[in-house]
Amino acid sequence: MLKGYSLLILSILLEVFSTQMMKLSEGFSKLFPSIAFAVGMGSCFYVFSKTLTMLPLGIAYAIWAGLGTALTAILAVILWKETLSAQMIVGIILIIAGVIILNLRH
Repeated sequence: MLKGYSLLILSILLEVFSTQMMKLSEGFSKLFPSIAFAVGMGSCFYVFSKTLTMLPLGIAYAIWAGLGTALTAILAVILWKETLSAQMIVGIILIIAGVIILNLRH
C-alpha cells in the first residue's frame, strides 16, 4: 500500500509539473515547454495507471485530482503572481478536507 501512495504522489507531482509547462508553452507555441508538458503528462498517466493496481480508483482519483488542483492553485499564486482570494483559500482548504474525509473510510 505504501508503494501505491508513493506512486500516487509521483503522479501528482508530474501532473502539477506538466500543468506549469502548459502555462509556459504559451498555447503550445514554445517547443521545450510543449515537449515537457507532453512527456510529463504521459508519464503522469502511466504512473497513475500503476497506482490504480494498488489503490482503489475512487480514493486514488480523489487524492490525485484534489491535491493536484490545490498544488496548482498555490503555484499559480507563487509562480504566476495570480491573486490569492479568500474564496481560493477556502476552496483549497475544502479540497484538502475532502481528501482527508474520503481517506477516513479506509
